Amino acid sequence: MQKKILLRDDEMPRQWYNVVPDIPGGLKPPLDPETKQPMGPEKLSAVFPMGLLAQEMSQDRFIDIPEEVLEIYKIWRPSPLVRATNLEKALGTKAKIYFKNEGVSPVGSHKANSAVPQAYYNMKEGVKRITTETGAGQWGCALSFATSKFGIDCKVYMVRVSYDQKPYRKSMMHTYGAEIVASPSSETNIGRKILAEFPDTPGSLGIAISEALEDAFGRDDTKYALGSVLNHVILHQSIIGLEAKKQMEMAGDYPDVVIGCCGGGSNFAGIASPFIPDYLEGRKIRFVGVEPASCPSLTMGKLAYDFGDVAQTTPLLYMYTLGHDFIPPGIHAGGLRYHGMSPIVSALVREKIIEPMSVHQLECFEAGVLFAKTEGIIPAPETCHAVRAAIIEATRDLNDPKTILFNFSGHGLIDMASYDKFYSGELQNYEYPAEALAKSMANLPQI
Repeated sequence: MQKKILLRDDEMPRQWYNVVPDIPGGLKPPLDPETKQPMGPEKLSAVFPMGLLAQEMSQDRFIDIPEEVLEIYKIWRPSPLVRATNLEKALGTKAKIYFKNEGVSPVGSHKANSAVPQAYYNMKEGVKRITTETGAGQWGCALSFATSKFGIDCKVYMVRVSYDQKPYRKSMMHTYGAEIVASPSSETNIGRKILAEFPDTPGSLGIAISEALEDAFGRDDTKYALGSVLNHVILHQSIIGLEAKKQMEMAGDYPDVVIGCCGGGSNFAGIASPFIPDYLEGRKIRFVGVEPASCPSLTMGKLAYDFGDVAQTTPLLYMYTLGHDFIPPGIHAGGLRYHGMSPIVSALVREKIIEPMSVHQLECFEAGVLFAKTEGIIPAPETCHAVRAAIIEATRDLNDPKTILFNFSGHGLIDMASYDKFYSGELQNYEYPAEALAKSMANLPQI
């Protein structure tokens, strides 16, 4: 039996797959927060290059990957599909478990799949500087790597709690030439305002997005880049699932269930979306999106128009949201601490194509340790959520020979401080209080 299923460089997909035209019921458009009318590309071009906006609005099912992007992808793509035989044995299950190893990228996660094309399209339009936010630091590292490839300056607003928890993410960003500040910072109006009101805040992705956007709006040479949520990010990540489909075929297998962790939705949608046309054609396949119980946008949020940031500067997106004022607890899966979910993932949950699941922090770390002991790779705290869900699926009925595919979105070698805290008993599970959720969602925009 083959452990790793590998594609050659010339077998890498040359087009991304856009799931938007295939979503039953479609997507609701982003709205201009001032007029509450659908927002066209003109206003958004202040912060995004037109090449990316064309992808954001596209109804084409397939979009060509530029040659320059493919060349950089070849540093780590195609990524391996691996049969987790040792994990299967440890669980005593007849299920077959496969994982797509996105931890092989230079930055250790799937984030580079979108960072490279985003930097490329900015470079093509003469952009000299890009601002962004980062939760756990994976996206910040990926964009720092990508901008270094295209000669663009990069400024990263890193959520305070992760800035303190993950020093080596900062080291990686510095190595690629980026500038990093803890968010909220004293460098923006919104940052200063939040620090004055909540000096001990752990920060949030919503705050960091506000800071990065304010910075980009204030300079002519600067655009903004987002590492998840938006349609063009989901598009770029589809290369994961496109490769996985080819590899599953080579293995003579097909998934009964596809799993990924969910923060903003990019890695999960990346592996799941290329299988959705098969589902719509009648193939039996389940899609499970796993989120932290402490930031449960899909399982406890509301499907509504909301801002993507605290300062209310983004377009209004129709998504599952906990409210743009939501400040999640400082769990160690920092990449999953976002108040909203990708409109694409939200629409697929609305259509009951995706099943959301929430899991607790401690059971995820336990799953990550088991995975490390059996398969040898230490998962990032975010990825532990997908590992945990795969274990839940594989042990529902130990005699069910189902095939499970999950996205191993990143390794945890720069997250060992989180594991240290797990071993020392410093980590705890968080249930977000219902009254706090209600308060946060009371401020949703009235549409």
